[in-house]
Amino acid sequence: MARKAPVTDPVQDAPTTGDPAHAAAGVPALRHTTQIAAAQMGLPRAVKTLLKLNQPDGFDCPGCAWPEPEHTHTAEFCENGAKAVAEEATLRRVGPEFFAEHSVEQLAERSGYWLGQQGRLTTPMLLDQGATHYTPLSWDDALQLVADELKAMDEPDQAVFYTSGRTSNEAAFAYQLFARQLGTNNLPDCSNMCHESSGSALVETLGVGKGSVHLKDLYQADLIIVAGQNPGTNHPRMLSALERAKRAGATIVSVNPLPEAGLERFKNPQNARGLLGTGTKLTDLFLQIRLGGDLALFRALNLLLLEAEEKAPGTVLDRAFIEEHCAGFEEFAAEAKRTDWADVHAATGLPDSQILELSQLVLRSEKIIVCWAMGLTQHQHSVPTIREVVNFLLLRGNVGRPGAGVCPVRGHSNVQGDRTMGIFERPAAAFLDSLGREFHFDPPREHGMDVVDSIRGMRDGKVRVFFAMGGNFVAATPDTEVTEAAMRNCRLTVHVSTKLNRSHVVTGARALILPTLGRTDLDRQASGPQEVTVEDSMGMVHASRGALKPPAADLLSEVAIVCKLARRTLGPQNTVPWEDFNASYSNIRDRIARVIPGFDDYNAKIKAPGGFALPHGPRDKRAFPTATGKANFTVNEMTAPEVPEGRLLLQTLRSHDQYNTTIYGLDDRYRGITGGRRVVLLHPEDAADFGVAEGAFVDLVSEWRDGVERRAPRFRVVLYPTTRGCAAAYYPETNVLVPLDSTAETSNTPTSKSVVIRLEQV
Repeated sequence: MARKAPVTDPVQDAPTTGDPAHAAAGVPALRHTTQIAAAQMGLPRAVKTLLKLNQPDGFDCPGCAWPEPEHTHTAEFCENGAKAVAEEATLRRVGPEFFAEHSVEQLAERSGYWLGQQGRLTTPMLLDQGATHYTPLSWDDALQLVADELKAMDEPDQAVFYTSGRTSNEAAFAYQLFARQLGTNNLPDCSNMCHESSGSALVETLGVGKGSVHLKDLYQADLIIVAGQNPGTNHPRMLSALERAKRAGATIVSVNPLPEAGLERFKNPQNARGLLGTGTKLTDLFLQIRLGGDLALFRALNLLLLEAEEKAPGTVLDRAFIEEHCAGFEEFAAEAKRTDWADVHAATGLPDSQILELSQLVLRSEKIIVCWAMGLTQHQHSVPTIREVVNFLLLRGNVGRPGAGVCPVRGHSNVQGDRTMGIFERPAAAFLDSLGREFHFDPPREHGMDVVDSIRGMRDGKVRVFFAMGGNFVAATPDTEVTEAAMRNCRLTVHVSTKLNRSHVVTGARALILPTLGRTDLDRQASGPQEVTVEDSMGMVHASRGALKPPAADLLSEVAIVCKLARRTLGPQNTVPWEDFNASYSNIRDRIARVIPGFDDYNAKIKAPGGFALPHGPRDKRAFPTATGKANFTVNEMTAPEVPEGRLLLQTLRSHDQYNTTIYGLDDRYRGITGGRRVVLLHPEDAADFGVAEGAFVDLVSEWRDGVERRAPRFRVVLYPTTRGCAAAYYPETNVLVPLDSTAETSNTPTSKSVVIRLEQV
């Protein structure tokens, strides 16, 4: 029997507040996991399902992309992974009767939290032009409607095919193949909004846009720097790896504008020390940096390393590695030596003593890993920042050997795999050549639209059809008012979804919701039960097998939706065997193996527990497929966000009760906030300067060079130990403040971590 969802939509601007926590997980995590799982699934179903989560014979977590250890624990999941599974495996249902009861106008007034709590979608639904309610239609009619609209376009580039990170390798490969058979590279994805800056910097410097470490490298490292990342909320299983690294002798440094409970202390719920004792202190040195100051910090570290080498030649830098494997060292060193310490202080807000202390830790460490996430990637100068991180690691040969390397921690499960499968608006020529040979067609070569350009294209009337494979595009993207107006400018918007979200109520002239199977669901096709594959944040590919009875008997998988739509759109003469792909996903994997390097014997390799590692030249053999054939030192102008007098620099972030745009609850336990999300975290001295007290209500107003006023109304002030001059608030509520055209150089990623705002008291 379906379980009931909340009837009322809680007010979110009046939370209770308390002191921030200083440790993560432990008994509270177990209690909260049990409560949410039981409420959504019922306890017996919850136990059965969670014991299959991240297991070799089970399914991959639909949450974050942190890798599984070589030997999994019986309960190989975290609190937020359990929340993600509970939301997908819920017994709540959203069928035609729900849409008959609620108009789109009424649904648009609900919060994202309320929409998501209603349950799993079961039936294709159409919002026809001028209609007030979604109405059900058959799968045949739904797919034919999309096919007809695509065939009626004047040119293929009038369609945009967006992808969420949750999509499997098989679905992603089929999806990009369909788009390119149609004739477009308009394949934006969620990477455009998160780690695009990482990929851009790493391709230029190392030749591969992925991390260069495996999980075992963390356990061998001497020093791990975690910069701009909050693993306690965003990648909680990373805390177990950091705990193991710490016990193996690693020193951990965290660099962040906010103190984060998970990096302070970890109470591992899988051992007595975590449940009953004090847990493990993780961070040895905390650098509370100003937002956007990381480039200056790593520049300062590089200067100190160069100066140390001058004082003791041959003892600091890895000269042999630099001479054999690197290019551009002299130019980089000359620029680094021009560093002005006054600029470092202004950008970082850090005292000399802390930077010098970190430099001493670096000098004592042979093997160093730098981990980072959105705190480094969502600034205008993000790509130069990450290039400077690479400079730092190259100086002492910390790429291409055990216990050392770059570790961009990807957020969404399989977001990295989607890119490997070809979900990219700027595909490499070699990939297109291979794809064309395999399927006997000439793929389009002109670069397509990324997320920001897609919004511009819809705004300007260049896009007629927007098709989203998962995700919540409207809530995930910047400049909310501009994005929503752009979506409404389309002729047809289509969302392949498991649950209701904001994107379903901000529509084109017509809109379709196509419900689909989730990771937890049994996927049975003509050849029998199917398995899909995913790639984790460290380049390991493994199988995922759902086992739960689907929410509706005729629910289609993402693969089936793509294959059926492709055949209807491209016609019977199309040479791709879409029916064979739909019947058995192993047929898709056979073709992937012939198109993409590293996937040979694909179907055989995924039978091994834990899957297989994709090749990575810099890591495996210090081979760097860059323009120079070597690892590239780079010259990066030292810059940081400029904040006018009387203004603050705002970062948008997640609460502990959310994953990306999915809101599980209204609490942020680690930050001491309960029962609300419309809060802004301010340093007490900044609040005093602005004349606002704890609990006061303010509007957040962003200021940018275009002069447009962007306002997020009625946020409650919470005094918090953030860096002076820096504020924080949750997204998607604050996405309205991020200008569409304020993006990172090179990567075009929205600058969601450096928004200049003023406060206006309500």
